[in-house]
Amino acid sequence: MILSSLHDADGSRCTLSQEPGGWLRATWRGFVDMQEALRGADNYLRTLQCLRNPCLLNDNVELMGPWFDSIEWLERIWVPQAAAMGLRYVAHVVQADSLSDILTVNFEHGAAGALELQIFQQISEAEEWLRACQQELQASA
Repeated sequence: MILSSLHDADGSRCTLSQEPGGWLRATWRGFVDMQEALRGADNYLRTLQCLRNPCLLNDNVELMGPWFDSIEWLERIWVPQAAAMGLRYVAHVVQADSLSDILTVNFEHGAAGALELQIFQQISEAEEWLRACQQELQASA
């Protein structure tokens, strides 16, 4: 179910949906500039504040160009806020046209704190991992 879709003048967009598996999915398409990335990340936090969902699939398969170049902002601002709102697991799927992106190269995994971040090449692998994370959460509840 689509929760929101932020479109930019150049045709790029960030769509936030709640997946049948229960997690939230941020799907990025096109060339996303810094302002658009910040808007999408802020939109996710506002949604998380209401839904308190512990799992996110960050889908960059259809992203073109460089990915969000402010890793420092993610580490210092976004991650602590998301963790405080209950986010525990992030499945990050890299762009289809690359084997890595700026996140996989520069993100300090220790900076994630309470978040567990896993990097994937395929959506299906990310979904499988999130299902396992949800089972783990249910077993510990």
